[in-house]
Amino acid sequence: MATPLPHARFATLGLLLFSFFLGSSLAASAAEWRTRSIYQILTDRFVYGDGTDGTPPTCGVLDGLYCGGTWQGIKSRLDYITGMGFDAIWISPIVQNLDKETGDGEAYTGYWAHDIYALNSHFGTEDDLKELIAELHARDMLLMLDIVVNHMGYAGAGEDVDYSVFNPFNDEKYFHDYCEISDDTNQTNVEVCWLGDDLVTLVDLRTEDDDVQAMLGTWISSLVTNYSIDGLRIDTSLNVEPSFFADFVSTAGIFATGEVMSDNDTLACTWSETIGSILNYPIYYTLTAAFESNDGSIDDLVETINSVKGTCGNSTSFGSFSENHDVARFASLTDDLALAKNIITYTFLADGIPIIYQGQEQRQYGSIDPYYNRAPLWEASYNKSSPLYEHIATLNQFRQHVISVATNYTEYMAEVIYQDTHSLATRKGFNGTQVITLMTNTGEDAEYTELSISGHGFSAGTVLTEILTCTNLTVNATGYLIVPTFAGTPKVLYPAKHLKSAALCGSEDASEPLPSATTVTTAVHTTINGQATAISTTEVIPLSTATAKTSTRALGAADSLSADMSLVGSVAVLATVATTGYRVLGPLSAAAGTRAHHGHGPHWS
Repeated sequence: MATPLPHARFATLGLLLFSFFLGSSLAASAAEWRTRSIYQILTDRFVYGDGTDGTPPTCGVLDGLYCGGTWQGIKSRLDYITGMGFDAIWISPIVQNLDKETGDGEAYTGYWAHDIYALNSHFGTEDDLKELIAELHARDMLLMLDIVVNHMGYAGAGEDVDYSVFNPFNDEKYFHDYCEISDDTNQTNVEVCWLGDDLVTLVDLRTEDDDVQAMLGTWISSLVTNYSIDGLRIDTSLNVEPSFFADFVSTAGIFATGEVMSDNDTLACTWSETIGSILNYPIYYTLTAAFESNDGSIDDLVETINSVKGTCGNSTSFGSFSENHDVARFASLTDDLALAKNIITYTFLADGIPIIYQGQEQRQYGSIDPYYNRAPLWEASYNKSSPLYEHIATLNQFRQHVISVATNYTEYMAEVIYQDTHSLATRKGFNGTQVITLMTNTGEDAEYTELSISGHGFSAGTVLTEILTCTNLTVNATGYLIVPTFAGTPKVLYPAKHLKSAALCGSEDASEPLPSATTVTTAVHTTINGQATAISTTEVIPLSTATAKTSTRALGAADSLSADMSLVGSVAVLATVATTGYRVLGPLSAAAGTRAHHGHGPHWS
């Protein structure tokens, strides 16, 4: 058995002793959560029953009804989750909710609490929950629990609430006077007025009051201890005054991240100061806009990345995501697989804790009106061979290896080192162990191109392995890294010498694809639109005989070119490389040294 980590799980000693230990200061810290990746589970929609209950009935997704997912069901499919490399899960709130069908459906998401000291029987029993948690900890996985402190849920209009149905907040004095949120730009209005509608109103707690704070503190302390919770995701944090959270999170004694659903990083990061972390919604909005089509703005994304770094101070503990149960599925925005791979690559290799929403790996489709983005995963199947399942598994394995090589990797704030109209490259990691990630929104119809990247921090002659294709690139004599791309795929580059001990890409040297070392790139300074600009220029150098002989194999690995060479618009160019030993260079664009034969049309099948 492996030596236990500081947050070691003592499942074999029994649940009571286990809860005692985890309720102490041994709980996972923010530093440890940064090394994890999270699979978000909508408990009611992940696995039907206990996983052995036969064919599920039709799910009332459109009507917002319970569909039959349980804690035992989650337990039955943990191998599916760990198969992608995840070592933490986030599950729906566990407390007892409003238990009736309303005009807004049922409380299957868990955000309409009635009794915060009782469990939601739709998801299982107390023993079921503890068994799930014990199994997670036995696998050295962490549990993040979704909670709500902003409100309770009531079936009816705000003026008609019967406060006696709530526990422990069974009196009107614990709640703000009823008013509807009418001005999203007025933060006082957002914090003291009520969410919901006349069918289900969300009764807003007076979280600024000492007695409410004390009651919530007592509850969260007992919840964390009794159920051995490792982290919290705090719903509707934006609707609670930021000052509430410092003492609340301290009392909980574990890592927490807040839902602040705003594209304004100046506003959102106010909550990160008191909670310690937020879901990175400011990045989410520009990230999605950048990669949902090849018309997306890379400039806006880069501007937001830099703004969040400057405004928030340290975003390395933020939740990095591109889907969840409150936003549209990425597959409903585009069916381009290359774009999906790019946005997921960003999710994993940007700053923060990577979060993947259940079904994202199966390219589930659905928007939020109605909430088809919450369709059960069992309707999509649990295919471990799907392209995104395998892509996520590779990224998880790679990220965990990088962290094992340099434990301070997660502390480094990523830098954008290259951008053009369609692409950006980032560097994350300290000298010698940094990761270079290239992402593009050109899409899967894009033709072969090369990008010249500097600012990566590697010296000339350094060999880097592209981990998605297991091919090598070498920093050339002038310090440029020439990165070949095809079909809009992302690229992830890491020093080959640090992969020797990794199962990823094996232990042998990878072949060299269209050797970058043979193309010398230099900078020419000019002025474009009144601004000083450096343009890379190139010259052709003969390839060695040995390299020419291996070019065909390298091409096939580099971007799956061998799958169908007839699809490549520049086959003649590529063939010239393989047969003559010389590279034929296309013209450079004025913007950023990019070959001018991108395919810019979106792919709609």
